[in-house]
Amino acid sequence: MAAKPKLYYFDGRGRMESVRWLLAAAGVEYEEQLFETAEEFENLIKGGKLMYQRVPMVEIDGMKMVETRAILRYIAAKYNLYGKDLKEQVLIDMYVEGMRDLYDIIMFLPLSFPEEKENLRYILEKATDRFLPVYEKVLKDHGKNYLVGNQLSWADIHLFELILMIEECKSDVLLTFPKLQEFKVRVSKLPRIQKFLQPGSQRKPPMDAAGLEVAKNIFKFSKGMFLKHGTTIIAEL
Repeated sequence: MAAKPKLYYFDGRGRMESVRWLLAAAGVEYEEQLFETAEEFENLIKGGKLMYQRVPMVEIDGMKMVETRAILRYIAAKYNLYGKDLKEQVLIDMYVEGMRDLYDIIMFLPLSFPEEKENLRYILEKATDRFLPVYEKVLKDHGKNYLVGNQLSWADIHLFELILMIEECKSDVLLTFPKLQEFKVRVSKLPRIQKFLQPGSQRKPPMDAAGLEVAKNIFKFSKGMFLKHGTTIIAEL
């Protein structure tokens, strides 16, 4: 029996949460090594396991994989969530890459100062004016239950995760997006997704003040680091 994938990260969402979602959608059980101190993280680096000296890292199939997109692409391909041919794969990549821009901005929102209310407004503006209309149109034009082909893919899982994150910022954000509303209901009813949404799963909650403090101590960053350009790396969170 093959060993379960092992995820190395801190006890929070960050860049690892998409990996958790994809493994859950594939029905794959996994283990986690969650470090709580900078010393634990530094020991992992000193042990020579971390290429580029940063996480996420996933041990799977005898490999120590780093770089979030590489990890996700491997898992998607391994578990038949990456399309049936090259054309479907490039569509999945296009949709996911677009989602990552908004995903990263939301991920860094907890690093805002409380008075930086314009950051939340910026997120909601980008979500409703630029990103959600794209996927609403894709679903409408494609005429299928899912974004690519007619089966669940990495793009669908990532979109579902992103929708939940945006709704944590504004609960009625899908009000003017009927196809996305239908999509959200459809995906939420998939048995593996239902299971991951239940209390007690390995899904992580939004970052609170205590979790932010732990992450700050591990990764040595500070508040006020929110960026309006998600492609710029400011911390490996």
